[in-house]
Amino acid sequence: VQLQASGGGSVQAGGSLRLSCAASGRTFRNNGMAWFRQAPGKEREFVATINGSGSIKYYADSVKGRFTISRDNAKNTLVLQMNSLKSEDTGVYYCAARTGTIGIMIAEAAYDYWGQGTQVTVSS
Repeated sequence: VQLQASGGGSVQAGGSLRLSCAASGRTFRNNGMAWFRQAPGKEREFVATINGSGSIKYYADSVKGRFTISRDNAKNTLVLQMNSLKSEDTGVYYCAARTGTIGIMIAEAAYDYWGQGTQVTVSS
């Protein structure tokens, strides 16, 4: 099983980026998926999560109203649309997937598969 994150880059504050995470090796259409990020010198933190059908989404307060998580189960892909980016959004962004199907989880320990990370740099 592999999760391949892409779409990171450098952008000025106020700009937008769209991250994608392509899953291979198994389907996650019934499983929760999420984005986490790790800023330099800080621990990895939760950003957003979505349930298997895409009907339930939950965001960290710091990104609510600016980021949108979505998924395309036909393509086995997870997306994070990031708008109105701030310098504090800088970090490595990781996609993650659970084998569990019940509920919404924001703890890292709930996720069984992780992508390699993609760098997002926001300059002010």
